[in-house]
Amino acid sequence: MKNFQWYKSSYSGGSANCVEVGVATDLAAVRDTKNRDGGTLVVDRDTFAAFLAAVKSNRL
Repeated sequence: MKNFQWYKSSYSGGSANCVEVGVATDLAAVRDTKNRDGGTLVVDRDTFAAFLAAVKSNRL
């Protein structure tokens, strides 16, 4: 797997009940903070950007 730079929302505080988003040059990934080895969803960055835009505009 590529080397991702992982981020967790600052809104989660110290909680482990959230997801992390990882970015690499051409990919984005999402994983469960509680179970980092349980699987990772990986998509290209354009697809992830379209997903985020849809969420922010309440289309989902």
